[in-house]
Amino acid sequence: MKYILIIGDGMGDEPIADLDGKTPLEAAVTPVMDRLARAGEQMLVRTVPAGYPPGSDVANLSLLGYEPEKYYTGRAPLEAASMGVDLGVDELAYRCNLVTLEQENDRVIMRDYSAGHITTPESTALITAIEERCGTGRLRLYPGISYRHLLVVKGEPPALTTVPPHDHLDKDVTDFYAKYLQVDYLKTLMEESTTVLADHPVNKERIRQGKNPANSIWLWGEGKSPSMRPLSERFGINGALISAVDLLKGIGVYAGLAVPEIEGATGYIDTNYTGKVKAALAALAIGDIAIVHIEGPDEAGHQGSLADKVQAIEDLDAKIIAPILHEMEKTGEDFRMVVCMDHYTPLSMRTHVDWPVPVLLYDSRGVARASGRSYSEVNAGKSAEENGLSPASGALFFERFIRGA
Repeated sequence: MKYILIIGDGMGDEPIADLDGKTPLEAAVTPVMDRLARAGEQMLVRTVPAGYPPGSDVANLSLLGYEPEKYYTGRAPLEAASMGVDLGVDELAYRCNLVTLEQENDRVIMRDYSAGHITTPESTALITAIEERCGTGRLRLYPGISYRHLLVVKGEPPALTTVPPHDHLDKDVTDFYAKYLQVDYLKTLMEESTTVLADHPVNKERIRQGKNPANSIWLWGEGKSPSMRPLSERFGINGALISAVDLLKGIGVYAGLAVPEIEGATGYIDTNYTGKVKAALAALAIGDIAIVHIEGPDEAGHQGSLADKVQAIEDLDAKIIAPILHEMEKTGEDFRMVVCMDHYTPLSMRTHVDWPVPVLLYDSRGVARASGRSYSEVNAGKSAEENGLSPASGALFFERFIRGA
Protein backbone atom coordinates (compact mmCIF):
# COMPACT_ATOMS: atom_id res chain seq x y z
CA MET A 1 0.00 0.00 0.00
CA LYS A 2 1.19 3.49 -0.88
CA TYR A 3 0.01 6.66 0.86
CA ILE A 4 -0.31 10.14 -0.65
CA LEU A 5 -1.25 13.13 1.52
CA ILE A 6 -1.83 16.37 -0.40
CA ILE A 7 -2.27 19.54 1.65
CA GLY A 8 -3.66 22.74 0.15
CA ASP A 9 -2.57 25.13 2.89
CA GLY A 10 -5.34 27.51 3.97
CA MET A 11 -7.62 26.33 1.14
CA GLY A 12 -10.86 26.55 3.13
CA ASP A 13 -13.01 29.68 3.03
CA GLU A 14 -16.48 31.15 3.43
CA PRO A 15 -19.16 31.73 0.77
CA ILE A 16 -18.27 34.83 -1.26
CA ALA A 17 -20.77 37.13 -2.96
CA ASP A 18 -18.53 37.64 -6.00
CA LEU A 19 -18.63 33.84 -6.50
CA ASP A 20 -22.45 33.72 -6.33
CA GLY A 21 -22.32 32.52 -2.75
CA LYS A 22 -19.77 29.78 -3.37
CA THR A 23 -16.48 29.30 -1.60
CA PRO A 24 -13.27 29.43 -3.69
CA LEU A 25 -13.06 25.64 -3.37
CA GLU A 26 -16.59 25.26 -4.71
CA ALA A 27 -16.08 27.80 -7.51
CA ALA A 28 -12.71 26.46 -8.67
CA VAL A 29 -12.63 23.97 -11.54
CA THR A 30 -11.36 20.83 -9.81
CA PRO A 31 -12.50 17.74 -11.73
CA VAL A 32 -9.87 15.40 -10.28
CA MET A 33 -10.38 16.06 -6.59
CA ASP A 34 -14.15 16.04 -7.16
CA ARG A 35 -13.89 12.62 -8.78
CA LEU A 36 -11.88 11.34 -5.83
CA ALA A 37 -14.33 12.85 -3.34
CA ARG A 38 -17.35 11.22 -4.99
CA ALA A 39 -15.71 7.81 -5.02
CA GLY A 40 -14.10 8.26 -1.62
CA GLU A 41 -15.10 9.41 1.83
CA GLN A 42 -15.44 12.95 3.09
CA MET A 43 -15.05 13.88 6.72
CA LEU A 44 -14.17 16.71 9.07
CA VAL A 45 -10.92 16.82 11.03
CA ARG A 46 -10.19 19.15 13.92
CA THR A 47 -6.54 19.97 13.26
CA VAL A 48 -6.36 22.69 15.91
CA PRO A 49 -7.19 21.56 19.46
CA ALA A 50 -9.06 23.95 21.71
CA GLY A 51 -6.80 26.59 23.18
CA TYR A 52 -4.09 26.32 20.50
CA PRO A 53 -3.30 28.99 17.90
CA PRO A 54 -4.63 28.07 14.44
CA GLY A 55 -1.24 28.14 12.78
CA SER A 56 0.23 25.89 10.12
CA ASP A 57 2.61 24.50 12.74
CA VAL A 58 -0.13 23.13 15.02
CA ALA A 59 -2.41 22.10 12.14
CA ASN A 60 0.20 20.23 10.11
CA LEU A 61 1.56 18.41 13.14
CA SER A 62 -2.02 17.19 13.61
CA LEU A 63 -2.37 16.08 10.01
CA LEU A 64 0.74 13.90 10.41
CA GLY A 65 -0.67 12.31 13.55
CA TYR A 66 1.33 14.25 16.14
CA GLU A 67 -0.92 15.58 18.90
CA PRO A 68 -0.03 19.24 19.48
CA GLU A 69 -0.76 18.71 23.17
CA LYS A 70 2.27 16.40 23.29
CA TYR A 71 4.60 17.71 20.63
CA TYR A 72 4.06 21.42 19.97
CA THR A 73 6.76 23.70 21.37
CA GLY A 74 6.56 26.55 18.83
CA ARG A 75 6.93 27.15 15.12
CA ALA A 76 10.51 28.33 14.86
CA PRO A 77 12.18 25.12 16.18
CA LEU A 78 10.52 23.20 13.33
CA GLU A 79 11.89 25.67 10.81
CA ALA A 80 15.33 25.40 12.42
CA ALA A 81 15.32 21.65 11.83
CA SER A 82 14.59 22.10 8.14
CA MET A 83 17.52 24.50 7.86
CA GLY A 84 19.91 22.09 9.55
CA VAL A 85 20.19 24.26 12.66
CA ASP A 86 20.52 22.11 15.77
CA LEU A 87 19.19 23.88 18.85
CA GLY A 88 20.98 23.47 22.15
CA VAL A 89 19.04 22.99 25.37
CA ASP A 90 19.75 26.62 26.23
CA GLU A 91 18.71 28.02 22.85
CA LEU A 92 15.41 29.50 21.69
CA ALA A 93 14.48 29.88 18.03
CA TYR A 94 12.38 32.67 16.55
CA ARG A 95 10.89 32.90 13.08
CA CYS A 96 12.33 36.09 11.58
CA ASN A 97 10.22 37.65 8.82
CA LEU A 98 11.43 40.38 6.54
CA VAL A 99 8.48 42.78 6.54
CA THR A 100 7.40 46.19 5.34
CA LEU A 101 6.45 48.56 8.15
CA GLU A 102 5.12 52.07 7.70
CA GLN A 103 5.24 54.97 10.14
CA GLU A 104 2.02 56.96 10.48
CA ASN A 105 2.78 59.79 12.89
CA ASP A 106 3.78 57.91 16.05
CA ARG A 107 2.20 54.61 15.02
CA VAL A 108 3.68 51.56 13.26
CA ILE A 109 1.56 49.86 10.58
CA MET A 110 2.20 46.33 9.22
CA ARG A 111 1.95 46.99 5.47
CA ASP A 112 3.35 43.68 4.21
CA TYR A 113 4.25 40.56 6.21
CA SER A 114 6.32 39.24 3.27
CA ALA A 115 8.05 42.39 1.97
CA GLY A 116 6.35 41.91 -1.38
CA HIS A 117 7.16 38.19 -1.44
CA ILE A 118 10.80 39.15 -1.67
CA THR A 119 12.94 36.69 -3.62
CA THR A 120 15.30 34.31 -1.86
CA PRO A 121 18.51 35.79 -3.38
CA GLU A 122 17.43 39.28 -2.27
CA SER A 123 16.45 38.19 1.22
CA THR A 124 19.60 36.10 1.68
CA ALA A 125 21.71 39.17 0.95
CA LEU A 126 19.73 41.19 3.50
CA ILE A 127 19.81 38.61 6.31
CA THR A 128 23.51 38.00 5.72
CA ALA A 129 24.15 41.74 6.04
CA ILE A 130 22.17 41.88 9.29
CA GLU A 131 24.05 38.88 10.68
CA GLU A 132 27.39 40.51 9.84
CA ARG A 133 26.35 43.69 11.67
CA CYS A 134 24.28 42.28 14.54
CA GLY A 135 25.33 38.66 15.09
CA THR A 136 26.87 37.97 18.50
CA GLY A 137 27.63 35.03 20.74
CA ARG A 138 24.02 35.34 21.93
CA LEU A 139 22.23 36.11 18.64
CA ARG A 140 22.59 34.26 15.33
CA LEU A 141 20.59 34.80 12.16
CA TYR A 142 20.11 32.21 9.40
CA PRO A 143 18.73 32.91 5.91
CA GLY A 144 15.78 30.84 4.75
CA ILE A 145 13.36 31.07 1.82
CA SER A 146 11.82 34.33 0.54
CA TYR A 147 10.74 36.39 3.57
CA ARG A 148 11.04 33.49 6.07
CA HIS A 149 14.24 33.40 8.18
CA LEU A 150 15.50 32.34 11.62
CA LEU A 151 16.93 33.93 14.73
CA VAL A 152 18.48 31.79 17.48
CA VAL A 153 18.91 33.27 20.96
CA LYS A 154 21.29 31.62 23.42
CA GLY A 155 20.82 31.81 27.17
CA GLU A 156 17.89 32.78 29.35
CA PRO A 157 14.87 33.44 27.09
CA PRO A 158 13.32 36.91 27.27
CA ALA A 159 9.89 37.40 28.79
CA LEU A 160 8.36 38.19 25.42
CA THR A 161 5.10 37.12 23.80
CA THR A 162 5.07 37.61 20.03
CA VAL A 163 2.39 37.65 17.32
CA PRO A 164 2.42 36.46 13.68
CA PRO A 165 2.75 39.42 11.29
CA HIS A 166 0.26 37.91 8.81
CA ASP A 167 -2.45 38.25 11.46
CA HIS A 168 -2.04 42.04 11.45
CA LEU A 169 -1.81 43.05 7.81
CA ASP A 170 -2.57 46.78 7.36
CA LYS A 171 -3.10 47.06 11.11
CA ASP A 172 -1.48 49.05 13.89
CA VAL A 173 1.33 46.97 15.44
CA THR A 174 2.89 49.73 17.55
CA ASP A 175 2.30 47.99 20.87
CA PHE A 176 3.65 44.67 19.59
CA TYR A 177 6.76 46.34 18.16
CA ALA A 178 7.35 48.16 21.46
CA LYS A 179 7.69 44.82 23.26
CA TYR A 180 10.87 44.03 21.34
CA LEU A 181 12.34 47.31 22.51
CA GLN A 182 11.84 46.35 26.15
CA VAL A 183 14.53 43.64 25.82
CA ASP A 184 17.91 45.35 25.61
CA TYR A 185 19.65 43.05 23.11
CA LEU A 186 16.53 42.76 20.93
CA LYS A 187 16.20 46.55 20.97
CA THR A 188 19.75 46.77 19.62
CA LEU A 189 18.99 44.13 16.99
CA MET A 190 15.80 45.83 15.80
CA GLU A 191 17.36 49.27 15.58
CA GLU A 192 20.61 48.22 13.94
CA SER A 193 18.93 45.87 11.49
CA THR A 194 16.60 48.68 10.43
CA THR A 195 19.64 50.81 9.60
CA VAL A 196 21.23 47.96 7.64
CA LEU A 197 18.06 47.40 5.65
CA ALA A 198 17.55 51.09 4.88
CA ASP A 199 21.05 51.42 3.42
CA HIS A 200 21.18 48.14 1.52
CA PRO A 201 21.31 48.17 -2.32
CA VAL A 202 18.66 45.43 -2.49
CA ASN A 203 16.07 47.65 -0.88
CA LYS A 204 17.11 50.72 -2.83
CA GLU A 205 16.58 48.75 -6.05
CA ARG A 206 13.21 47.40 -4.85
CA ILE A 207 12.03 50.93 -4.11
CA ARG A 208 13.25 52.07 -7.54
CA GLN A 209 11.15 49.31 -9.11
CA GLY A 210 8.06 50.26 -7.10
CA LYS A 211 8.23 47.16 -4.87
CA ASN A 212 7.78 46.99 -1.11
CA PRO A 213 11.14 47.22 0.65
CA ALA A 214 12.10 44.81 3.43
CA ASN A 215 12.61 47.61 5.93
CA SER A 216 12.31 45.66 9.19
CA ILE A 217 12.49 42.24 10.76
CA TRP A 218 9.64 40.73 12.78
CA LEU A 219 10.25 38.00 15.39
CA TRP A 220 7.57 35.43 16.27
CA GLY A 221 6.82 31.72 16.68
CA GLU A 222 9.42 31.20 19.38
CA GLY A 223 10.14 27.80 20.88
CA LYS A 224 12.64 25.14 21.89
CA SER A 225 13.39 21.84 20.19
CA PRO A 226 10.56 19.25 20.45
CA SER A 227 10.94 15.50 20.94
CA MET A 228 9.12 13.48 18.26
CA ARG A 229 9.23 9.80 17.31
CA PRO A 230 9.62 9.28 13.55
CA LEU A 231 6.78 7.78 11.51
CA SER A 232 8.93 4.73 10.78
CA GLU A 233 8.80 3.84 14.49
CA ARG A 234 5.15 4.74 14.97
CA PHE A 235 3.65 3.27 11.79
CA GLY A 236 6.43 1.40 10.02
CA ILE A 237 6.39 3.76 7.03
CA ASN A 238 9.01 5.93 5.37
CA GLY A 239 8.95 8.45 2.56
CA ALA A 240 9.22 12.17 1.90
CA LEU A 241 7.59 15.49 2.64
CA ILE A 242 7.69 17.92 -0.28
CA SER A 243 7.22 21.62 0.45
CA ALA A 244 8.75 25.02 -0.23
CA VAL A 245 8.18 26.06 3.37
CA ASP A 246 10.80 25.55 6.09
CA LEU A 247 8.11 24.92 8.70
CA LEU A 248 6.75 21.91 6.83
CA LYS A 249 10.20 20.61 5.99
CA GLY A 250 11.09 20.86 9.67
CA ILE A 251 8.07 18.76 10.61
CA GLY A 252 9.28 16.28 8.00
CA VAL A 253 12.74 16.17 9.55
CA TYR A 254 11.34 15.45 13.01
CA ALA A 255 8.99 12.85 11.50
CA GLY A 256 11.98 11.05 9.99
CA LEU A 257 11.03 11.80 6.38
CA ALA A 258 13.20 12.92 3.50
CA VAL A 259 12.73 16.61 2.66
CA PRO A 260 14.05 17.08 -0.89
CA GLU A 261 14.95 20.54 -2.11
CA ILE A 262 12.84 21.46 -5.13
CA GLU A 263 14.42 24.05 -7.40
CA GLY A 264 11.96 26.82 -8.11
CA ALA A 265 9.66 25.98 -5.19
CA THR A 266 8.54 29.42 -4.00
CA GLY A 267 5.61 28.86 -1.63
CA TYR A 268 3.28 30.82 -3.92
CA ILE A 269 1.28 30.30 -7.11
CA ASP A 270 4.45 30.49 -9.21
CA THR A 271 5.95 27.43 -7.52
CA ASN A 272 7.54 24.49 -9.38
CA TYR A 273 4.58 22.09 -9.50
CA THR A 274 6.31 19.69 -11.88
CA GLY A 275 9.31 19.40 -9.58
CA LYS A 276 7.08 18.61 -6.63
CA VAL A 277 5.25 15.89 -8.55
CA LYS A 278 8.52 14.29 -9.64
CA ALA A 279 9.79 14.32 -6.05
CA ALA A 280 6.57 12.73 -4.78
CA LEU A 281 6.65 9.95 -7.36
CA ALA A 282 10.33 9.31 -6.67
CA ALA A 283 9.55 8.99 -2.96
CA LEU A 284 6.71 6.56 -3.64
CA ALA A 285 8.92 4.45 -5.90
CA ILE A 286 11.24 3.61 -3.01
CA GLY A 287 9.12 4.33 0.08
CA ASP A 288 5.60 4.22 1.44
CA ILE A 289 4.35 7.79 1.74
CA ALA A 290 4.59 11.11 -0.07
CA ILE A 291 3.27 14.27 1.57
CA VAL A 292 2.92 17.21 -0.81
CA HIS A 293 2.28 20.63 0.69
CA ILE A 294 1.15 23.59 -1.44
CA GLU A 295 1.32 27.02 0.20
CA GLY A 296 -0.35 29.05 -2.55
CA PRO A 297 -3.96 29.11 -1.25
CA ASP A 298 -2.82 30.29 2.17
CA GLU A 299 -0.66 33.08 0.81
CA ALA A 300 -3.53 34.23 -1.41
CA GLY A 301 -5.82 34.20 1.64
CA HIS A 302 -3.43 36.40 3.59
CA GLN A 303 -3.13 38.77 0.65
CA GLY A 304 -6.91 38.89 0.25
CA SER A 305 -6.62 37.89 -3.42
CA LEU A 306 -9.67 36.00 -4.62
CA ALA A 307 -8.26 35.42 -8.11
CA ASP A 308 -5.01 33.98 -6.77
CA LYS A 309 -6.81 31.72 -4.32
CA VAL A 310 -9.04 30.22 -7.00
CA GLN A 311 -6.03 29.79 -9.28
CA ALA A 312 -4.02 28.13 -6.51
CA ILE A 313 -6.81 25.60 -5.93
CA GLU A 314 -7.20 24.89 -9.64
CA ASP A 315 -3.43 24.48 -10.01
CA LEU A 316 -3.40 22.07 -7.08
CA ASP A 317 -5.97 19.93 -8.88
CA ALA A 318 -4.45 20.07 -12.37
CA LYS A 319 -0.75 20.25 -11.62
CA ILE A 320 -0.37 18.13 -8.47
CA ILE A 321 -3.31 15.78 -7.89
CA ALA A 322 -3.97 14.87 -11.53
CA PRO A 323 -0.43 13.79 -12.51
CA ILE A 324 0.21 11.91 -9.26
CA LEU A 325 -3.13 10.08 -9.55
CA HIS A 326 -2.44 9.25 -13.20
CA GLU A 327 0.94 7.71 -12.39
CA MET A 328 -0.37 5.78 -9.40
CA GLU A 329 -3.23 4.30 -11.41
CA LYS A 330 -0.75 3.24 -14.10
CA THR A 331 1.23 1.19 -11.58
CA GLY A 332 -1.77 -0.91 -10.56
CA GLU A 333 -0.55 -0.78 -6.96
CA ASP A 334 -2.99 -0.23 -4.10
CA PHE A 335 -2.90 3.28 -2.69
CA ARG A 336 -4.75 5.71 -0.47
CA MET A 337 -4.84 9.39 -1.33
CA VAL A 338 -5.95 12.20 0.96
CA VAL A 339 -6.65 15.74 -0.19
CA CYS A 340 -7.18 18.26 2.57
CA MET A 341 -6.19 21.56 4.08
CA ASP A 342 -4.47 22.28 7.37
CA HIS A 343 -6.77 25.17 8.32
CA TYR A 344 -9.01 27.81 6.79
CA THR A 345 -7.60 31.17 5.69
CA PRO A 346 -10.76 33.12 4.76
CA LEU A 347 -10.27 36.00 2.36
CA SER A 348 -12.51 38.23 4.48
CA MET A 349 -10.28 37.71 7.55
CA ARG A 350 -6.86 37.32 5.89
CA THR A 351 -5.72 35.12 8.75
CA HIS A 352 -6.12 31.54 10.01
CA VAL A 353 -9.16 30.21 11.85
CA ASP A 354 -9.54 26.96 13.78
CA TRP A 355 -12.67 25.48 12.17
CA PRO A 356 -12.67 21.72 11.48
CA VAL A 357 -11.33 21.14 7.97
CA PRO A 358 -12.88 19.08 5.15
CA VAL A 359 -10.87 15.98 4.21
CA LEU A 360 -11.36 13.53 1.36
CA LEU A 361 -9.97 10.01 1.65
CA TYR A 362 -9.79 7.91 -1.50
CA ASP A 363 -8.80 4.24 -1.49
CA SER A 364 -8.01 2.64 -4.84
CA ARG A 365 -9.69 -0.56 -3.61
CA GLY A 366 -12.94 1.26 -2.87
CA VAL A 367 -14.51 2.55 0.34
CA ALA A 368 -17.51 1.47 2.35
CA ARG A 369 -19.17 4.90 2.46
CA ALA A 370 -18.55 6.76 -0.78
CA SER A 371 -19.74 10.35 -0.43
CA GLY A 372 -21.14 10.76 -3.95
CA ARG A 373 -20.40 14.49 -3.68
CA SER A 374 -17.83 16.92 -5.00
CA TYR A 375 -15.14 18.06 -2.54
CA SER A 376 -16.12 21.12 -0.52
CA GLU A 377 -16.44 22.48 2.97
CA VAL A 378 -20.22 21.99 3.02
CA ASN A 379 -20.19 18.54 1.44
CA ALA A 380 -17.64 17.20 3.92
CA GLY A 381 -19.89 18.41 6.71
CA LYS A 382 -22.94 16.74 5.13
CA SER A 383 -21.09 13.45 4.74
CA ALA A 384 -19.88 13.55 8.33
CA GLU A 385 -23.40 14.25 9.56
CA GLU A 386 -24.93 11.44 7.49
CA ASN A 387 -22.38 8.99 8.85
CA GLY A 388 -22.87 10.18 12.43
CA LEU A 389 -19.27 11.31 12.70
CA SER A 390 -18.01 14.14 14.88
CA PRO A 391 -14.87 15.95 13.72
CA ALA A 392 -11.93 13.60 14.31
CA SER A 393 -8.65 14.67 15.86
CA GLY A 394 -5.62 14.76 13.60
CA ALA A 395 -4.16 11.75 15.39
CA LEU A 396 -7.29 9.66 14.81
CA PHE A 397 -7.46 10.76 11.17
CA PHE A 398 -3.85 9.81 10.47
CA GLU A 399 -4.24 6.47 12.23
CA ARG A 400 -7.19 5.67 9.98
CA PHE A 401 -5.40 6.93 6.88
CA ILE A 402 -2.46 4.60 7.42
CA ARG A 403 -4.08 1.60 9.09
CA GLY A 404 -7.52 1.71 7.49
CA ALA A 405 -10.96 1.60 9.07
